[in-house]
Amino acid sequence: MKKFLFFTSWVLFSCCCTAKGEIFTSISQMTDLIYTEKELVQSLREYIKAEESKLASVKSWAKKLDALTRVSTSDPEGYLAHPVNAYKLMKRLNTEWSELESLVLQNPSDGFISNMSIHRQYFPDEEDETGAAKALMRLQDTYQLDSEAFSRGKLPGMHSSAVLTVDDCFDMGKTAYNDADYYHAVLWMQQSLRQLDDGEEAVVSKADILDYLSYSVYQMGDLPRAIELTRRLVAIDSTHQRAGGNLRYFEKLLFKQLQELNQSYQPASEEPIQLGTYSRPKDHLPEREAYEALCRGEGLQMTEARRSHLFCRYHDGRRNPRLLLKPLKEEDEWDSPHIVRYLDILSDEEIEKIKELAKPRLARATVRDPKTGVLTTANYRVSKSAWLEAEDDPVIERVNQRIEDITGLTVDTAELLQVANYGVGGQYEPHYDFSRRPFDSNLKVDGNRLATFLNYMSDVEAGGATVFPDFGAAIWPRKGTAVFWYNLFRSGEGDYRTRHAACPVLVGSKWVSNKWIHERGQEFRRPCGLTEVD
Repeated sequence: MKKFLFFTSWVLFSCCCTAKGEIFTSISQMTDLIYTEKELVQSLREYIKAEESKLASVKSWAKKLDALTRVSTSDPEGYLAHPVNAYKLMKRLNTEWSELESLVLQNPSDGFISNMSIHRQYFPDEEDETGAAKALMRLQDTYQLDSEAFSRGKLPGMHSSAVLTVDDCFDMGKTAYNDADYYHAVLWMQQSLRQLDDGEEAVVSKADILDYLSYSVYQMGDLPRAIELTRRLVAIDSTHQRAGGNLRYFEKLLFKQLQELNQSYQPASEEPIQLGTYSRPKDHLPEREAYEALCRGEGLQMTEARRSHLFCRYHDGRRNPRLLLKPLKEEDEWDSPHIVRYLDILSDEEIEKIKELAKPRLARATVRDPKTGVLTTANYRVSKSAWLEAEDDPVIERVNQRIEDITGLTVDTAELLQVANYGVGGQYEPHYDFSRRPFDSNLKVDGNRLATFLNYMSDVEAGGATVFPDFGAAIWPRKGTAVFWYNLFRSGEGDYRTRHAACPVLVGSKWVSNKWIHERGQEFRRPCGLTEVD
């Protein structure tokens, strides 16, 4: 339990972790697609109704004409002997069949096609679909979820009717395969094969699945299993273009390896391929395992000894007039570096206004390229963000003033309020908020990013924590609260312990807004220390 003390205290900051995004990494913008799809379904129903009406008219014509021709062909001369019948035959062939031809040539699909064309410009493209697939794989890795859990819609704390078919799993695996990500290709091709073997119907053939799966398993270094899978493929399709050649190559390679190691042949394991069968390849991130463990709530370094140094208090911003009558509730989240959380920072009305202002401006979040200093998109930052000025609305001006009152730091040199919405698998991998590159133009004018103030504008059902791998802390989103910490020591040197990340959102939508406060203007508000790490 945190101890509750009645005194004011200095505050710290937490950074806003937004994320890169494919076009549709924002839940906010993806909801528009839901309504677009609903409108298209209605348009499709109208098209079906028009086609049914047309078909009913053609059937009526056919029924009438069928009755007529049965009578006329039974005795053609007798039928035409009556002048009325002769006249009506001429009329039918000259006028009525032309009308029928016009009816058949009518195209009720024009309205539907037109509607589709209007909306198509807003549809996700191939890059978006690939990005969504990779987001599922990112969630799979971070939260250690097997492919079957995703396929059956079984996520932590959530059971859904949203399932993946054989073809969906195959497409997931193919996305990974095309990216030379054989680790995930194996997991998803195996799941596709499992569901197909269980009797689920599919467009994709078992031969196609085995083709991708066997080669991916080979790439993971499991020759015995690659041989066994390729033999299954040959048994299904002996004329397969690559199977025979691959089988001979795999067998020759395995024989050579066994000779070099002086080992005897061991048949492939009969255990099904699942999460953990193969090791995930290492990537660019050295603290990947620690970061992902924290996202799962594992590896937290919050000991009882450390907890005893954390307190709750009322905070009046060093007797700031605006906070004296209504001080804020402040909670310590971590002792060193000091991270605090403020409660009831934003009202529901303020949050909705900020989201309303941000939604039209949401764009793919960027990072600064370490070589050029130019802002660019990056695969490790997945979200949409927007920047709001005080002039945009009184609410933004009020929030800026509130941040200044709470922190005691001027926001005159701070960056604009950044609003971010994390969509499917939205994240920001471990990074520093402060700049380590002296050529950044913002440093020349306003100095480095001294501190970060992060507002949580939504609760998140699962995932989405802000984690600090260096010292094992995880801070979970709570709507209406804000966290604060310093990125720099008083000397102006960066505090490398503040390297942090925004964990992928597993279930839900995560809205945050943040303020990066710069050094300039803080000379008397946060004076320099006497040592490098003061």
